[in-house]
Amino acid sequence: MNELDCTVCQTQLHGYLDQELDPATTAQVAAHLSTCAECARLQDEAKLLKISVKRHATYYPAPASLVASVLAADKPAPGLMQGWRNWLAPAFSAAALALAMVLYVATPGSEQPLIDEAVSSHVRSLMGEHLNDVVSSDRHTVKPWFTGKLDFSPPVFDYTAQGFPLLGGRLDYLQHQTTAALSYGHAKHIINVFILPTSEADRAVQSQSVRGFNVVSWQAGHMRFVLVSDVEKAELEALGQLLKKEP
Repeated sequence: MNELDCTVCQTQLHGYLDQELDPATTAQVAAHLSTCAECARLQDEAKLLKISVKRHATYYPAPASLVASVLAADKPAPGLMQGWRNWLAPAFSAAALALAMVLYVATPGSEQPLIDEAVSSHVRSLMGEHLNDVVSSDRHTVKPWFTGKLDFSPPVFDYTAQGFPLLGGRLDYLQHQTTAALSYGHAKHIINVFILPTSEADRAVQSQSVRGFNVVSWQAGHMRFVLVSDVEKAELEALGQLLKKEP
């Protein structure tokens, strides 16, 4: 596979985000993004802009007069219309069902924007030398630090004995909410644990890979947990199980 340089990769970013590239080019861009922090940062910015536009841009429906004129143009005769309807109705029904199935599979869940933002925040924390606002392996130092800075109390635990020492914590911002971010170490790797409140029901543990990072997430007790790191999936899931066991 031919490796892309940054200039070529950046010209392909928007097509990559919109899934408009051929499979070979998509694989090349993905491989470059997994190793180039600068291009991954630009991808994060473009993705966040895309999400923001979808959420906040004003939608302008077509005027009723325009819709009526389009529908009236070249309107076929009633008899011909009925004939075409009889022939095409089954085909249109099948096509509509197929399209609905494609959209159901392809449309990301409501949790995916949060996952994408968490991965971006993880990358920024490693690049910007702002991993922690409070640096300590003592949970009795880290947990009180969040008091007054959040409208909820995040669970904070140290798992040094299990191979996941607590490194500290910081404030972050995900899904328009101030979020607790805890950092853990594991064999020279950094793990970010994002915690934020939710009114949604509990959700089982899900594991996925996003831009070369492993992500483990779940919801329990009106709290969302998102773990992001480049450690092996099984190791990240092990930390997740430790956190889930806590009251």
